[in-house]
Amino acid sequence: MASSQSGTPTVIDYLLDRLDAVGVRHLFGLPGDYNLAVLDRVLAHRSVRWVGMASELGASYAADAYGRTRGFGALLTTFGVGEVSAINGVAGAYAERVPLLHIAVGPTQDTERAGSLVHHTMADGDFDRFARAHRQVVCADAVLRADSAVTEIDRVLATCLRESRPGYLRVPRDVALAPAPPGRPSALPEPWRADNDSLAAFRAAARDRLATAETVAVLADFLVDRFRARDELARLLAAGAFPHAVLPSGKTVVDESAPGFLGCYGGAMSRAPVRAAIDGADLLIRAGVLLTDLTTGKFTHGFDPATGIDVGPTTAKVDGTAFPDVPLSDALTVLTDLVMGHPPVQPPHARPEPRKPPVLEQPAAGPPAESMEADAAPGRRLRALTQRHLWQAVGAAVRPGHTVVAEDGTSLFGIVDHRFPRGARFIGQLIWASIGYGLPALLGVQLADPSRRGLLLVGDGGAQLTVQELGTIGRHGLTPVIILVNNDGYTIERATHGPQAVYNDIARWRWSRIPAALGVPRPLVLSARTPASLDRALSRAMATTDRLVLIQAYTGREDVPQTFRRLEANRPDRAKWVP
Repeated sequence: MASSQSGTPTVIDYLLDRLDAVGVRHLFGLPGDYNLAVLDRVLAHRSVRWVGMASELGASYAADAYGRTRGFGALLTTFGVGEVSAINGVAGAYAERVPLLHIAVGPTQDTERAGSLVHHTMADGDFDRFARAHRQVVCADAVLRADSAVTEIDRVLATCLRESRPGYLRVPRDVALAPAPPGRPSALPEPWRADNDSLAAFRAAARDRLATAETVAVLADFLVDRFRARDELARLLAAGAFPHAVLPSGKTVVDESAPGFLGCYGGAMSRAPVRAAIDGADLLIRAGVLLTDLTTGKFTHGFDPATGIDVGPTTAKVDGTAFPDVPLSDALTVLTDLVMGHPPVQPPHARPEPRKPPVLEQPAAGPPAESMEADAAPGRRLRALTQRHLWQAVGAAVRPGHTVVAEDGTSLFGIVDHRFPRGARFIGQLIWASIGYGLPALLGVQLADPSRRGLLLVGDGGAQLTVQELGTIGRHGLTPVIILVNNDGYTIERATHGPQAVYNDIARWRWSRIPAALGVPRPLVLSARTPASLDRALSRAMATTDRLVLIQAYTGREDVPQTFRRLEANRPDRAKWVP
């Protein structure tokens, strides 16, 4: 085992080496007196870089997005107050199947044994309280002791990788700094292996089902990405030339520029051609699909989940009959082989709508941002910017090298309808749906893959929750584009209940001053209140790659994306967002 610095390798050195082995190059967190000496070892490590955050919650969100991008994320906090602050983000990673590790460094074992009433505890001598709390939102956990630390570290990491979920380690400070027991590290876990008998039975059942299908469509979701089956799905789609769609949570798991791509499917939120193709297919193949309220338009999907072919992380189903121990990638490979041998008859399907070309004109030199509203002669009424134009323009501006992070709410559901070019990536949190996720997530994806430029789509309400991480983004010299929808409060909540209720109001911040106030160097702050000014601002933002760009896009308080308008129109009970 390599040491992070001179001298005998410690337990924390071993842990950092193991994180390095699974692809972690950045460790997010905050200092606290219990972990300071441990952080000295982190700073000395040859590969893992410390990323100090403004809050532990922000650290957990950043680690989540980092894990979605690189395959594994990690955060380190102090015991008690720090780890409890982070637990919300860890819970989100559990819900959305993101592998990461939360390391909480606490008091020494002598302090524990003495039952000392030290700070960051409940002053009752119980040092395992917060470990028990984490046990509800992780797939594996351990309290490290020097003699078993190596074994426990490997066990927790292996489980996180296999389950694609977070793990937790509570580490007393003296254990973290103790010499690591000698020995070779355990091998990293292999992917789930298929049971040959179960795989053969699935093949036979799938062959029979495909043979009788008159029309076939494919619906994909985010578990394809979490369980590393993108390539297998792409081969199936190429072999069958099937019309296919994604749930909002699975956006960009397929090439959205491909001829067979229909768009985003979300039950009653869907465009009519997408809904007809998916709900009307004689055989629907579902790849990595998880049907939740936010992804299905409050369960308005029109297909029967008990029928068709459904391939999940470790189990495949054919018309409700389960075939356990058939991993997602293996099931997709079986289907590809069957389709290549005997392709089903497919009627011609509608050609996808072409992507609108992005605005490429170069903006004229001039003052930034706040003076870019002069779109008409004095006295002439300007056309206000709408959610509809906003998301059409933003969708058209996305480039192949962009990673788009969308905050839950109007931002997320406004953009999912617009197809991205091949190579663009999308990140959104649709199951846990914790507002405030977006800004720290932007930091996570940018550090995970610096070759890509981050685009954050966020509302003014969500941004206020974790805005302090804007300073962290600036401190690391990152240059993303942030499109902030300034619609004076929680518009999604207004559309749900209480359009004029005070609980959906927020403070009106002077957003143009905030990036500089938080330490972002030379921020370019633009604003748009009309379609023309938005188009100019987007063009300028895409051409400005040497600094952070913030665009304030002003829309109406009760203006919502087309997805929500379709939901209200198409639900049988004409209900609003909540049932």
